Amino acid sequence: MRMSDPPLKPPPRRLILLGSTGSVGSNAVRVIEHLNRTASQRYQVVGLAANKDWAKIVEQAQRLGVRHIALCDNKAAAAARDALPGATIHSGDDAAEALVRSLATETNIVLGAIVGAAGLGATVVALEHGIDMAIANKETLVAAGPLVIPLARRTGARILPVDSEHSAVWQALQTAASPYCPPCDVHDDVRRIILTASGGPLRDAAPDEIRLATVEQVLAHPTWNMGDKITVDSASLINKALEVIEAHWLFGLAGEQIDVVIHPQSIVHSFVEYRDGSLIAQLGTPDMRTPIQYALTYPHRPTGTAEQLDLTQLRRLDFHPPDHERFPALGLAYDVISMGASTAGAVLSAANEAAVDAFLNRRITFGEITTLIVEALSAIPTQPIASLADVLEADHAARAFVRDRVPNRSEHA
Repeated sequence: MRMSDPPLKPPPRRLILLGSTGSVGSNAVRVIEHLNRTASQRYQVVGLAANKDWAKIVEQAQRLGVRHIALCDNKAAAAARDALPGATIHSGDDAAEALVRSLATETNIVLGAIVGAAGLGATVVALEHGIDMAIANKETLVAAGPLVIPLARRTGARILPVDSEHSAVWQALQTAASPYCPPCDVHDDVRRIILTASGGPLRDAAPDEIRLATVEQVLAHPTWNMGDKITVDSASLINKALEVIEAHWLFGLAGEQIDVVIHPQSIVHSFVEYRDGSLIAQLGTPDMRTPIQYALTYPHRPTGTAEQLDLTQLRRLDFHPPDHERFPALGLAYDVISMGASTAGAVLSAANEAAVDAFLNRRITFGEITTLIVEALSAIPTQPIASLADVLEADHAARAFVRDRVPNRSEHA
């Protein structure tokens, strides 16, 4: 290149968005459009996947110029084919997996934001091909951590956390002796990590108010704007239990090295405590676009799209320990970690997903969500995970267990 030639632009990073029509997926689209307007590195979306919201995924595909789509629902896929003639539309239960497989050789990163275990197959395919996974779906590591982490280590794929708490830990770890990118075993200098929790909409409620909280009360989150399932998880603190297990797998930490504090303002997203007593925190406004952008642009930090944090407007930052008696779901994380590389996480994740669905459909009370999870963990035998089939078998068993129990409880809803 001659001295007078302009600098060469890097080739665009090509990515697939799994769960593109949900809250995280929609925010990811906004982040990508922002980066393509403002940053030197461009991002090209080559594939989109969703469950059945064909109208929204078609609109996204037209906006982003995407010609490869996956929809689990066959009727929705048929509607998308009519709306996007000439596009490749995968359909059925394994649609996301087929999408990733078909685009594997031309994809740099996959963002996994499909709620529940539905995106597991696609995640495994991406990691098998050595493709970096930006994971916003807690259940991937909770249910299949013993499978996913060794696979990523073997192929060299990076697992880039999108959850605000794990992104905060990841960013705080960059201050250690060497840069960290999960999956990793953190340096001996790290004593523990502390995940923050808003406490959800029921954090100050009495035990009976929690047990009998209505769907409307549970979905009224005071800080974050999230999908229904995640908002319910936040209210029970099962979301924090899932995050503790996820942190165990992402950062190679024992259960006793992972703590939780309630932080209602949701400004400090997590801490890393070092053995010399230093406590490194990551702060920011509660906006999912920031951790999404960091996962997509790591190790760079181009101008973001979220509102900047104004420290002069902070009147107080509160922290207090979680109440395990009012929110017993949190303690289940440590039970699952103590069971080692087993299917216990898959049982916990699937039982919770099925119970939350029953609650949202007003078939059980809010308090029964945790009861059903505890019963499933007690009733369903766990085993070591050797393959994805082991994970899916445990997942199906837990869902069936909850389905069988729910009719007997519906009169209490």
